[in-house]
Amino acid sequence: MEIYRMGRRRWMVCLTVSLWQYGAIGTAVADEEQPHLPVPRYVSMRHGDINLRVGPGTRYPVAWIFTKQNLPVEIVQEFENWRKIRDVDGTEGWVTAAALQGRRFVLVTQSMRALLSAPSDGSPVVARAEPGVIGKLKKCPAEAPEWCEVELGGTTGWLRRTEIWGVLPQEIYPTS
Repeated sequence: MEIYRMGRRRWMVCLTVSLWQYGAIGTAVADEEQPHLPVPRYVSMRHGDINLRVGPGTRYPVAWIFTKQNLPVEIVQEFENWRKIRDVDGTEGWVTAAALQGRRFVLVTQSMRALLSAPSDGSPVVARAEPGVIGKLKKCPAEAPEWCEVELGGTTGWLRRTEIWGVLPQEIYPTS
């Protein structure tokens, strides 16, 4: 059983493995630059060092810089090619649509979490994850509405929706 921590070195190793496995260099699952997608919705940061601005345009000052690639964020508003986003801490601001990707990731919340082998409380633990760990969202099926399957550093398992941030409360993922 492995424990995944937020330490910079370990995070980079896990991220490198995930990028290689999923071919993150290239096309995204959904083109975030498309207009008329539902709001609110979750997406993730395409790369690190993304400026969060106080308004939708380069003339607005930078309020914050996001440094983590694949960090899940919630789109709460759109204006032309700008998206107003909210992070897990509630920080809001504007980024260009090109800075975002449709590939879905989630963030482990609050405390150490047990990654289970099946969507059931009695299932064996396959790994543990500390708060702040970013994992790839695999699915949130209608058959198990309280659960989502995620991948953390090459290990796939199940977490309750309440243990992660990056999915809407009743969202079925992937759609169709």
